Amino acid sequence: MIEVLLVRTSLSRLAPGLASRPAAATLLAIAVAAVGLGPAASPAAAATIPAGAGSYSDSRPAGTSGPTTNTGAPVTPKLTTAARDKPVPTNDWWSSLAYQRYGDNPYSTPMYGHPLTYQAKASGLEVGYPTTPAIVGDGRQYEYAHKADLTVGLSGLNSPDTKADAWSDWTVTPYWADGSRTFRATIGHGMPFVYAKGSGGDARITTASTPTVFSDQGNVLGITVAGHHYALFAPTGSDWNVSGTAITAGLGGKDYFSLAVLPSTDALATYRKYAFSFVTGSQVAWQSTGGTVKATYSLTTEAKEGTERGTLQALYRHQWLHTTDALTPYTYVSPRGTMKVRESASFTTSQKNNGVVPALPASSGVDKARLAGYLNEVANASDPFSGAADTYWTGKALGRLAQLVPVADQIGETATRDKLLGLMKGRLQEWFTAGGASEFSYDKDWKTLTGYPASYGSDTELNDHHFHYSYYVYAAAIIAQYDQAWAADSAWGTMIKHLIRDTANPSRTDSAYPFLRGFDVYAGHSWASGHQGFAAGNNQESSSESINLSAGLVLWGAATGDNNLRDLGSFLLTTESEAITQYWFDASQQVFPASFGHDTVGMVWGSGGAYSTWWTANPEEIHGINVLPVTGGSLHLAREKAAIKRNIAEMERENGGPAQEWRDLLWQFESLSDPAAAKAKWDGVNGNYEPEQGESKAHTYHWINTLNTVGAPDMTVSGDLPTSAVFSKDGTRTYTAHNHGSTARTVTFSDGKTLSVPARSTATSTGPGGSNPDPEEPGPSTGNTFRLKSGGVLTTATTDPAGADTIASADGVNRDGTPYRPTVYEVKKVNGKVASGAATAFRLRVDAGTKVGLAPQVRVSYDLTGDGTFDRAETFRYFATDPVNGWEEYTQASGPQATTGSLGELKNGTVRLEVWNALGNGTSQVQTGTDAAVLKIPYV
Repeated sequence: MIEVLLVRTSLSRLAPGLASRPAAATLLAIAVAAVGLGPAASPAAAATIPAGAGSYSDSRPAGTSGPTTNTGAPVTPKLTTAARDKPVPTNDWWSSLAYQRYGDNPYSTPMYGHPLTYQAKASGLEVGYPTTPAIVGDGRQYEYAHKADLTVGLSGLNSPDTKADAWSDWTVTPYWADGSRTFRATIGHGMPFVYAKGSGGDARITTASTPTVFSDQGNVLGITVAGHHYALFAPTGSDWNVSGTAITAGLGGKDYFSLAVLPSTDALATYRKYAFSFVTGSQVAWQSTGGTVKATYSLTTEAKEGTERGTLQALYRHQWLHTTDALTPYTYVSPRGTMKVRESASFTTSQKNNGVVPALPASSGVDKARLAGYLNEVANASDPFSGAADTYWTGKALGRLAQLVPVADQIGETATRDKLLGLMKGRLQEWFTAGGASEFSYDKDWKTLTGYPASYGSDTELNDHHFHYSYYVYAAAIIAQYDQAWAADSAWGTMIKHLIRDTANPSRTDSAYPFLRGFDVYAGHSWASGHQGFAAGNNQESSSESINLSAGLVLWGAATGDNNLRDLGSFLLTTESEAITQYWFDASQQVFPASFGHDTVGMVWGSGGAYSTWWTANPEEIHGINVLPVTGGSLHLAREKAAIKRNIAEMERENGGPAQEWRDLLWQFESLSDPAAAKAKWDGVNGNYEPEQGESKAHTYHWINTLNTVGAPDMTVSGDLPTSAVFSKDGTRTYTAHNHGSTARTVTFSDGKTLSVPARSTATSTGPGGSNPDPEEPGPSTGNTFRLKSGGVLTTATTDPAGADTIASADGVNRDGTPYRPTVYEVKKVNGKVASGAATAFRLRVDAGTKVGLAPQVRVSYDLTGDGTFDRAETFRYFATDPVNGWEEYTQASGPQATTGSLGELKNGTVRLEVWNALGNGTSQVQTGTDAAVLKIPYV
């Protein structure tokens, strides 16, 4: 339970608002006493390392601590000799292998790889496959907790500890040695296999209960334990011996064996094919071009027997929703919803780039005089930093000022703009100069840069660096927009790059910092705890502060001309955005267990999620912690407007009424889906409220009134410049982009609109789009993403109400591949050219209720000239619904079944989507009017 975890493991992070709460001092004292935190012995005098105009120290300031155990003892990484010189990625799903947080546990805490879970112990590696969720903490937490089905190791293995021996982007190899035996096991996200290597003993599997053998083929054994099916693979010529709960096999002079969790017993033959294709590494590669972010996830393998080099990978929901690669019928249960299996060593995802803008566009809805007054309140405050001393609260204050700089510039308040810039520069330069009251210090053992004064375990537990430093990077990006000389490497840019290397290093060969310390590229999001020392795995609370770092990278890279960092930011933001959508907000309502009575979680854990925070059960903070800070990087949240409405409604139900403490944050959040409702709440208070500590009345006023004027972000359209965005209201789209470059450029949007943007400037333009004024006859559309609208319409509108249409029964006849009484959606007068490398994509929510054996199926057809003849038809495999009430997601990932004709240029063409039930004897439903009811055509 969260309350127990808090005392047992210390505060991972006390989030914004703690300092103002009466119980804060008591809570902090309890936490400190519980974990024995206190200053370590004073280190030797620190040396100063120059970094451009700035500097950092090479040892901690006197009286401060670095990484410690729970008793306050200094701790260094648990690494083998082979790994000792390689920067270890703390804040990962497996970090407890390297970070011994608890002195009495030299092995690991539970690690959640998904679908498998693991925990190291003296005799080897516990392996589990949790498939049934538990609801704990008074209904506030769901978890698929680790429970060992079996332990894999060697006969007689009794290691005094476990060390990290090797790792790659999402795999790790723990190591055991007891003087007579050595043992390694490579494990990873999405890997159904455990690849074992050992010497000095036979392969040994110890099961938690007596196994049932369903297949015995000598060196290949199929067993069932606790209802889960496993396959054990020993070298050819070996033979597994089963004796009670002990299963052993001699290795015959070899040093390898493997096991796999099977989705079903009949999958054994498929999995056997890859049993000796051992995974040796994992790597993601990304690119951001033309408004699209693509990522390829690849495994490297070694053939221990034969020549097979392929493998099987289980894709998370945020991945399979965005891939057109073929998937098998095999699936797994996970805390993140269904995982789907691909039979290949790689797969690629493709997503629309979620743009980041320095500020919302100028609009007529903002009273410049009133805004100027609000700006002056901040710029002329006696202490614009509100007494902030540590890295986190200083960062919050910097972020608060950074949001106001482009706003002041926008309305011509240049003196206020420059004053704000001066405040930010001065405070950053203090932190970026070693030897003062605040500084950054490098830890050579952990290969990390820590700011002192530290907070919330950023020093003793290596927590939250990406949260804290996100504000510094974002603030520096805003400064660089106006003062490139300040951001030069010879000035203060080198220190910013050190913070980036510490938190989001794109290099795998940097000897000073690990690759992407906090970001888990396969899980799709960051982790907050440096040590991962929890029974529930690692955790992340404020996903939005992680996004803040990604947005800062986009803006910093753009402002300094570093397109590689800019594109890294786009990859991180776009990837984590979908993870937040699915795993924090459950936008598709397909992830949280049916027994979990919440529409959102404040925290995601390796084992599940919790409707909670680290410091309060107040609903406003539970909902708001994944919103703050609100910036031009927050627009991605608008992609799922129905989820925002559910989120706000739940907060108000749980809160007993509208927000009071963090009302400004939640107003701004609501404005991403319903600007008018948010403005009504602002108008009702009329500025008479206390802003959240990282907010200001100036920013909130500008944000809400701007969106009320230009409309909510239109996430169906993207620009080919990462610093661009689109808004839509009443049939009119507003296009905006900021060009950080030294020459003018033209930004092209995915709906065909172009926008000329002068050098180092923001440009804004309006045009038709969004809601169609005539709902009966959709007008010409050049967009490539259409929503399903009840009444048989495909539309680019994003303001139509959610609904559902009935899909007729197949009447008990197999209709696979042939539309039968289909529900048809169509759009006419479409123009566009075929997009290179793109493919038809769709995302539908379907529900068969409690009916058994229904199978909705989709065909998409293209009439290229609108003459009534369809030149191209793509039929996709049907989706087998479950007999349980609730929406399920059907996408193009089901795979193509049949294709006729060819694509070509659309000239006043017609696009049609048909959906029908291929099987069964009952009706089903398809959702309409939401972002989960869309067709995307491969055109620009």
